[in-house]
Amino acid sequence: MLNRLLALRQCLRELGLKGFLIPHADEHQCEYSPENAKRLNWLTGFSGSAGLCVVTLDQAAIYVDGRYKIQVRQQVDMKHFEPMDFHHDKLEDWFLSHLTEGDRVGYDPALHTRGWIKTLSEQCARYDIDLVPLKKNPIDGLWTDRPASPKNPVFPHPLTFSGEKSKDKRARIGSLLKADGIAAAVITSLDSIAWLLNIRGSDVEHSPLVMCYLILKNTGKAVFFVDEDKISDEVREHLGRGVEIKPYGSFAGAVKKIGRGSKKILVDPVRTHAIVMDALEQGGAIIIEKEDPCQIIKACKNEVELNGARAAHIRDGVAMCKFLCWFEENVGAGKLDELSVTEKLLTFRKIQKDFRGLSFDTIAGAGPNGAIVHYRSSPVSNREIKGNMLFLLDSGGQYLDGTTDLTRTIAVGKPTEEQRDHYTRVLKGHIALAQARFPVGRSGAHLDTLARKSLWDVGLDYDHGTGHGVGSYLGVHEGPQSISSRGFGIALVPGMILSNEPGYYKNGEYGIRIENLMIVRASHFEEEERPMNIFETITFVPIDTRLINAHMMTSTEITWLNIYHAQVREKISPYLMDKELAWLQQATQSIMVL
Repeated sequence: MLNRLLALRQCLRELGLKGFLIPHADEHQCEYSPENAKRLNWLTGFSGSAGLCVVTLDQAAIYVDGRYKIQVRQQVDMKHFEPMDFHHDKLEDWFLSHLTEGDRVGYDPALHTRGWIKTLSEQCARYDIDLVPLKKNPIDGLWTDRPASPKNPVFPHPLTFSGEKSKDKRARIGSLLKADGIAAAVITSLDSIAWLLNIRGSDVEHSPLVMCYLILKNTGKAVFFVDEDKISDEVREHLGRGVEIKPYGSFAGAVKKIGRGSKKILVDPVRTHAIVMDALEQGGAIIIEKEDPCQIIKACKNEVELNGARAAHIRDGVAMCKFLCWFEENVGAGKLDELSVTEKLLTFRKIQKDFRGLSFDTIAGAGPNGAIVHYRSSPVSNREIKGNMLFLLDSGGQYLDGTTDLTRTIAVGKPTEEQRDHYTRVLKGHIALAQARFPVGRSGAHLDTLARKSLWDVGLDYDHGTGHGVGSYLGVHEGPQSISSRGFGIALVPGMILSNEPGYYKNGEYGIRIENLMIVRASHFEEEERPMNIFETITFVPIDTRLINAHMMTSTEITWLNIYHAQVREKISPYLMDKELAWLQQATQSIMVL
């Protein structure tokens, strides 16, 4: 990595720059990017799903959030990159410490949003430091073995899974644009386009997305910019006459033309990069900065999508239970490690109907590796699963009818009393959130503390959100909804799917997380004075009761757990036989406190 860093610095000298910004983001703000867009990983070795590197002629820093504070130190050479925290360490302060008045810092306008650049520019201007947009990313010139852009085919996502025709979705959003006097919306988010056109692909690892752009007109007609080699006659027929297909590379030119005559064009400032906004302005458009209209509608699943999610979670639960039975049978033999169990779990998922791949890289953390929130095992880090330890397993699948994501923490050998105490506190938080009844209009930030209270009671916490949105055979992390301290502004609405995943992580020793997915539903409780919402849990996999200190739990919490395990038995038992069925019955036995 040092040679790459030195080569980049030489490029900066030739360009007359003192620094350069390298984000994790690609041209579409994807959490998981295609291989040819992983510039941050190429330069630093960091493989996390969020990060930013700033390089000067003699120093470099890499910014990550709390999920990656351990991982970044393991993957990145700390001799050459200083680790920083997104939420506590201000980038402008680092600039002030490492740059001087008159210095120029370059950035790629195709990889940063205008709003973020504008804010940073205003802060840097106070120190007379200039941010300079570059026409070409210097890393792309240095990356001599850079992979080609993905060329995978597009395929239709049929009505049996989507629940609504694309033309009806387009007409619905088009009417919203017309009502606001907006001529068109420029959409760059791949999940929005996949949802709107009822298409899926495989250009992005773990997410069934297609590298593309879209311009949606207020008439409901759309212009779809995509590599035409990916489009079959079947897809053309599926899209219909209301969708015009144009080459991916022609998007920039079309953007300049779409706003001619001072037309109002909607652009999401959070999801659209500066280069698109600049092109619209150059073409004379009046830019209307609003959230991508697909996002909130997509987040509120229709009944077909919700029933699909429920069905996918049953099949995924069957795969998980088969795996957990196998795990319990083999863990004592001392032959299991993180990589072997990851592969074994995949074999159980592969035999499930409509399985199309993992929804993210499986997190299989044995002992201290479990304390790395987004850990990914490798031949170097691979750890045996034996003795007395906690094993954290976070995994999920992509099915044609839904996306799954769940975490279980499993006792291997005899857990300590401290581990049981911390596990029970995490479980109490999980149950508190699962049982929440909350007024219509409240956001996830209003609920986040429910999951943390038991940990806070003894001075503990975790450095990640409690819940994220989940797509319908789309991204495993979907906005705009979330359950976190920063989740204000977006109300939780019936039809949304979110995770419930409090945790605790003791660096160098163990990690604990318990995660289920939930659907937001209207309460319909007769005695309510005001409308309320509740959660419906749709993940059905046993929670390890060997780690529970039942004396720390209330009778209400124990009742919830016993009812949950009864539901797991009811829904999963019909698909298991013999030893697997016996294992499930044992794993879901009711617990009691004398």
